[in-house]
Amino acid sequence: MFSSVLSVVKKGDKMKIAMMGGWNTDSGASFHAELVGRNWIDQGQGLKVFTFYDYAFHGTQITGKDEDYVERCFTVSSYTPPNLNPVPFLTEDYEVFVVQDLGMLPKDLLGKIFHRIKKRAKVINVIHDGNLSEDPSFYQFDWDAIVCFDERYRKFLVSAYDSEKVRMIPYPCLPYAPGDKKAKREKLGLPQDKHIIFSFGPASNSTLEVMPSIAELASKYPILVLTVTKHKEALEGFVEASHRLAPTVDIEIREEAPPTDELYDYLHASDVLIFNKTSTPQVVVSSTAFQCLGSGCPIVAKESNYVEFFDKEVLRYSDVDTFKSHLSAIFDKTEAYERTLESAKKYVIENSAQEIGKKYIELFKSL
Repeated sequence: MFSSVLSVVKKGDKMKIAMMGGWNTDSGASFHAELVGRNWIDQGQGLKVFTFYDYAFHGTQITGKDEDYVERCFTVSSYTPPNLNPVPFLTEDYEVFVVQDLGMLPKDLLGKIFHRIKKRAKVINVIHDGNLSEDPSFYQFDWDAIVCFDERYRKFLVSAYDSEKVRMIPYPCLPYAPGDKKAKREKLGLPQDKHIIFSFGPASNSTLEVMPSIAELASKYPILVLTVTKHKEALEGFVEASHRLAPTVDIEIREEAPPTDELYDYLHASDVLIFNKTSTPQVVVSSTAFQCLGSGCPIVAKESNYVEFFDKEVLRYSDVDTFKSHLSAIFDKTEAYERTLESAKKYVIENSAQEIGKKYIELFKSL
């Protein structure tokens, strides 16, 4: 569904790129790597992916089948003992070497062969950490460029790195791809006559906090709360809520970790996606928002640093009344609802994987 949308009209000279980090897992870093990496392929670039062994990866689920350019050859940094097979790094042919989320990688093992990698390729570190690491091994690498997502990251990075090496390239979005709500509900066996409030993945656990507010709205609107997750705590919480709030609120629980195409089926079938995560001490972005913004399903998000860089693209709330007001606006399809959809569409088009992928290639060529 999405790979064909990411193609670039004009293909330039082929670059040989190697990327080290998550791939085909449910982590935000893997999502970022897959979006830009698959776009590079669609641009006509060469790509080799070095990723985690399937027994020691970052994330909770393997989400897809590895492509033929993917090699699993190291463990997550916290694995005991950490492991890295150096042979693929030293024998594959590449001219650009991109690291995604260094904190999750076996840094000292990579450090032992880094001088060999740097001798043959430009080296780029894509920062996913939300503050400066207190681990000295993080700083042993001499990068040609350090990429961050926005000014919040740059602000702390320039205090420890040469400012001219720190570059900002926004986090990419999946392409704008709205769907047919009626058809998707029929496909998924969901009711046509209810407003569907959706949450998925580990973050669905935080949706339990707003269930009392949803129950209050259920006296005015026919509502189905749909959660799709394999997160044990969330599953248990929604089972308890389904008993406690019945028959006021209908709750449907599906124990799944859907791949992107199936996730978009759920988003197309739903009226609203709830994102209720609370702020963290460090800088952070919401990969969930970038993953889902192009679906045409509006996002109602708790006011936090996960979504502070958005303007009108999501409907933010900091109190119960605003939360309920946003849901009502969506159900009633008010002007605020239409404005949110239009703003989300514009943001997605401007920050699509196609546009962001091109920015990375421009960076590589400039080094």
